[in-house]
Parts: sequence; structure tokens; C-alpha cells
Amino acid sequence: MADERIRGYAAAIFELARGEDVLERVEGELFRVARALDGSDDLKNTLSDNRLPMQRKQSVIDDLLGGRAHSLTTAFVSFAVGLGRGGDLADIADEFTARSAAERNRAVAEVRSAIPLDDATIDRLARGLAARIGNQVEVRVVIDESILGGLVATVGDTVIDGSVRTRLEQLREAVTG
Repeated sequence: MADERIRGYAAAIFELARGEDVLERVEGELFRVARALDGSDDLKNTLSDNRLPMQRKQSVIDDLLGGRAHSLTTAFVSFAVGLGRGGDLADIADEFTARSAAERNRAVAEVRSAIPLDDATIDRLARGLAARIGNQVEVRVVIDESILGGLVATVGDTVIDGSVRTRLEQLREAVTG
């Protein structure tokens, strides 16, 4: 569960994005920032290392977001990193995403796939997950080659693992166990 500080930062960027009518765009960009941080210890360590000068961190932020993200997203990431909250950015982004989805009476499903998914597949996933959890679902796809094939869907605390990797592990345990 997010602590008060993380909820506070998420609430602040949420209100700014809603006020500028860029809520969905900033939500998508912060989600991608969070997944980039989750996928790279080097990036996370660089943005959270208080020994590094802010100029160096800002250069990394510019490389990551410059010209591709809304100015509010870039300014917020810079602000959070400047305040020493770089290590919390993924949690702040996840809290922001959950708050934004709740505003639209939806849940967010993070779906990990070894390959990109087409729109029709994403729509089928959203309908299937919505039927399972009883709420409309927004699907956010993360490419994760380590799952080998299939999908892993996470909605809140619920994880649905249909990955080839997990099936191979289960098969190995059955054969050796």
C-alpha cells in the first residue's frame, strides 16, 4: 500500500494533469516511466542516488523523456527527482495510474507479454478481465521477453499467470518432484 507521501505526490500530479486536461496522456507516460524504472536498476539507481548532481540526473531525464512526453510529465519527474524521490517514482506513477483509472470507474490491468499485442487482442483481454473482476478494465501492456510466451495479467492484488515460463516451471517440478 502506498504511503502518505507517495499518495500526496500522486494526488498533486493527478490534479495538475486533470486541470490541464491531459490526464490520460500523463497517465500513459508515467506508466511507461514506471516500467522503465522497474526494468533498469541502473536507471533507478541513477535517479535516486543523492550523491549525483541534479544536472546529471536532469540529463538522464531529458534523454528518457525529452520531446516525447508532455511538459507536465517531464516537469513532475524532474521535480520528484530533485526532491530526492527518484526511488519512489515507480510507486508514485502506479498510484497515479490507479487514481486516474478509479476516476473513470475502471481498474488497471498490467499485462506482460513476450510480444506486442494488437488492438483486437487487447480488447479481448479487457473484456475477459472485466468479466472476471466485475469492473471495466484498462489494459496496459508491458513487453517482457522473460515470460517466453503467453501472458501474465495483474489487476490490483490479483495475478493471472498464463505464461509459458510458469508452465515450464510447473512441468519441471512435476517431473522432478
